[in-house]
Amino acid sequence: MEENLLALEAVLASLDVPLVRARSGEEAMRALRRERFALVLLDVRMPGMDGFDTAAGIKRLDQAKDVPIIFLTGNDPGSGFTFRGYATGAADFIPKPFDPWVLRAKVTVFLELHRKNEQLAALLARDHAQLTEMGERLSAIGSMLGDSGDGDGRESDADTLRGPGEMASLRAHLAGLDNILRELRRGRSPQP
Repeated sequence: MEENLLALEAVLASLDVPLVRARSGEEAMRALRRERFALVLLDVRMPGMDGFDTAAGIKRLDQAKDVPIIFLTGNDPGSGFTFRGYATGAADFIPKPFDPWVLRAKVTVFLELHRKNEQLAALLARDHAQLTEMGERLSAIGSMLGDSGDGDGRESDADTLRGPGEMASLRAHLAGLDNILRELRRGRSPQP
């Protein structure tokens, strides 16, 4: 209902985040296909698809399946709506008429969680890029060092230029770096 949307917008305006209106479940689904969202506030009763059907549809969208959903409901929580909401993927319920302070506080928590997840994703992407670069460098070092020979007992040109002691040290260092890289790729802390 228009007055509910206006009330929600007034309460959430101070959070200084973009708000997207949807007057039906179908409209909400279209918006979720177009853009990424930190949170969905969803009324249980809407024209067309109700809130539960909309929540189930949201959870089927790859790009939106992890978006938290807060249900707004004027229904008696004892009527099974709470259980049905959680079963369709609700993160929380807020009864209507809602307390503006409670709504804003809950939305703020989910927005902060979204920001932290975005920061974590950026850090993981950076770490992945660094691991890839380290792997490329290790591969280049390995190529520069060459094999320990041609398999026929002869030393490579790199072995001759450096001497056996230095080559053994470089190979041991390369093997250690390679082990560290493998551990990092597995998501474990490297062992000394």
